Amino acid sequence: MMPVSPEIMFRKCYGRYAIAAINVFNMEQVLGVFRAAEKASSPVIIQTTPVARNYAEPAMLLAMISAAAALYPRVVYAVHLDHGNEAHVTAALAQGGYTSVMIDASHDPIQENIRRTREVVKAAHRAGCVVEAELGVLSGVEDDLSIDASHARYTQPDEVTRFVQETGCNSLAIAVGTSHGAYKFSGKQGIQFHILEEIQQKMPGFPLVLHGGSAVDPAEITRINAHGGNMKEGSRGVSDEEINEAIKFGICKINVATDLRVLWARVHREFFAESPDLFDPVIPGGTYMKELEKFCIDKFEKLGSAGKAEEFKK
Repeated sequence: MMPVSPEIMFRKCYGRYAIAAINVFNMEQVLGVFRAAEKASSPVIIQTTPVARNYAEPAMLLAMISAAAALYPRVVYAVHLDHGNEAHVTAALAQGGYTSVMIDASHDPIQENIRRTREVVKAAHRAGCVVEAELGVLSGVEDDLSIDASHARYTQPDEVTRFVQETGCNSLAIAVGTSHGAYKFSGKQGIQFHILEEIQQKMPGFPLVLHGGSAVDPAEITRINAHGGNMKEGSRGVSDEEINEAIKFGICKINVATDLRVLWARVHREFFAESPDLFDPVIPGGTYMKELEKFCIDKFEKLGSAGKAEEFKK
């Protein structure tokens, strides 16, 4: 099956379920995600970051994705450039193979964010790609921040309508308390649902994106540390309950990256600690693909997207 535009995916899933957007860096991840998507009959967004493109070369990454799509032709998928700047977006559009791109100018003042995003939108739309933008500073919220300081990091609902109208972006990543990396929330902080609700009231039907959507299973961290790791314990990711509630408020795309890296670390640390005489990469690699497949199927079921691929084939 040919790639599907995220715009079509979001139109069908809005308010009902969310699409997992999974960052891939290597063959094992590409194959694991495609296998899971076919078994679960779930639509999926395959994401490549600029770091992944530098690591594996853009042509290699896209060739692996195309090869996996040929091996698993029933998979409904999109290919997205995650967290790009203008140079990354230009290169991706010139190369082709992407259904959507992201321009992240969220750390700029809003007027500069609007200007940069608008230019990327023009170029991407000419190339037949849709655009994800970001408004608000994505960061974990620490308990000792003052209300004013923490609030300043969040997406301001009053700015969303203006931003979308002036940029023409097709979806918007918003800052509602999540963060990148393995330390998602501090203490009892969580997703700020009042912000999501207010944005939905101002922009009903407009697709929103949740970055930093990994769950970060504490059991995985414990297993890593039991085999020589030194990852911080006691942190928590985004709970299934929070995700399901966020979907009601227009979250259509959930970015998942940290969980894949945590799983990779656990599989490989256990392998080398428990089999110090072995060195064949295909053994832990094969285990990782099986574990990743299980993880993704579980994620699709929790997001409500399992079985929904059929909606795109009618």
